[in-house]
Amino acid sequence: MNNLKIFTFFSLILILSSCGITAKFPVSNIAPAADISIKKQFDKNGNCKISIEAKNLAAADRLTPPKSEYVVWIVSETDGIRNIGKLKIKNAESTGIETLTPFKFREVFITAEDQTDVSYPAGIEITRIKYK
Repeated sequence: MNNLKIFTFFSLILILSSCGITAKFPVSNIAPAADISIKKQFDKNGNCKISIEAKNLAAADRLTPPKSEYVVWIVSETDGIRNIGKLKIKNAESTGIETLTPFKFREVFITAEDQTDVSYPAGIEITRIKYK
């Protein structure tokens, strides 16, 4: 009976730690119809898996001025701003990204850019979320 309690306790901890933290980005003034959420999880090596899903996000070429792609950035605690990739268009209503990063970060933000391989944000900031 005691072994069952210990097994249940550790199983519960494992399940809860694998769930991660899910949050919603604030409503954007640039793309107010967009519903953007982020899930942050840590793997056994301490890396952070980031999953972002954006629903009803207007195509970047429909913005004023038009841009070509949406780029996701993190603000690292020690390494500054990092480009972690672009939002991949799945269909007309949904887009997203899943990536793994070794950087510990306190903010995530999305910009509309002319190119995806930029090393510093220069486009229109769509939305930003801060972690405590």
